[in-house]
Amino acid sequence: MKANMGKADRVVRLLLVLAIVLLLASRAVGGWLAIVLGIVGLGLLISSIVGSCPLYPLIGISTAKKDKP
Repeated sequence: MKANMGKADRVVRLLLVLAIVLLLASRAVGGWLAIVLGIVGLGLLISSIVGSCPLYPLIGISTAKKDKP
C-alpha cells in the first residue's frame, strides 16, 4: 500500500484512538456502541501505524506530503 496520510492526519487518528480507549476503559459506553467504537478505534490505529487509509483512494484524496522534483 502506498502511504497517503500525512503526519498531522496520523496524530489526529492516534488522539481519537486514545479518546476511544479512555471511553471504553472508563465504561462510559457499553453494549453495541462499545463494540462499534472498538472496531473503529482498531481501524484508526492500524491505518495510523501503516500510514495508509484504504478509503482515501476511493474519494481521491491524500494528506501525505508531495515529493519535490
